[in-house]
Amino acid sequence: MKNAMLRAALVSMMAIVPAVSFAQSAGTHNGPVTRAQVLQELVDLESVGYYPASANDATYPEDVQSAMRRLAEKRANEARLAQEQVAQSAYGTPPAPNAEAGAPVVSGSEPPPAYRDH
Repeated sequence: MKNAMLRAALVSMMAIVPAVSFAQSAGTHNGPVTRAQVLQELVDLESVGYYPASANDATYPEDVQSAMRRLAEKRANEARLAQEQVAQSAYGTPPAPNAEAGAPVVSGSEPPPAYRDH
């Protein structure tokens, strides 16, 4: 019993240490991560389907890594949509859909002199 508890504690510690070190290095700055930043990251992960209360020691790393990939995809899609909105809201009026140049064609008239003998 004691051996099983010790083994479970060691396994969970081995899973937590890489996650904590990754969380500290994943920020956009080199300073310490604040509690608010950690809570926001957890809320963001939950928004893509990660549920920490159902975490299983055997699947924890894969679950959280999968959620982090989904979150990165979500953020990339949001950034792409924001860029498209900026591109669509450019200044000026849209160009006319059918801009034509030259003289109007009159039906039933003779072809121009350059094409008469061809």
